[in-house]
Amino acid sequence: MVSIYTISRQYGSGGSKLAIKLAELSGYQLIWREVVNQAAVQIGAPDMALAVIDELGMLGISMDDDTCKKYQVALKQVVIQKAEKGNVVIVGRASQMILKEFSDCLHVRVIASLNTRIKNIQKSKNVSEKAALAQIQESDRYRQDFIKRFYHVDWNDPSLYHLTINTDNFEIEKIARWVINF
Repeated sequence: MVSIYTISRQYGSGGSKLAIKLAELSGYQLIWREVVNQAAVQIGAPDMALAVIDELGMLGISMDDDTCKKYQVALKQVVIQKAEKGNVVIVGRASQMILKEFSDCLHVRVIASLNTRIKNIQKSKNVSEKAALAQIQESDRYRQDFIKRFYHVDWNDPSLYHLTINTDNFEIEKIARWVINF
């Protein structure tokens, strides 16, 4: 039985909603941005949390390499600590890489077509199509760069995931129920 789900998602794919629904239906704890905050506090760099959460680069915060390396170590410790307790849904933060050796873990990648992603962002953020596309491109670049920089792998490599789900034609709740019964 799976006691840990990691959710890697494209911006606008519905992956965050899926993680929330998966946690709700399974009764598992949802682990998300608090992991970032805990890791930043551990290294004494609260600005690091803002820099990592700010994947669209709107705050203009960047950290030096030494701080980034310390953050990576702390992030790994926090994610493993949460995973060892079990019954968790961990969203992002390279959890599919950090927990790749955990046997009771299901690594899920959530994707959608560009058209679906644009429509989802337009609806959720109340922005134009052009603005939605720009946010998607920036988020994809950031996530790709984060995984490449810290783990030296391609975020799009299907071998990093046990399951890839395209949300274009399915309701989030149905997907969550299917994943739980997988």
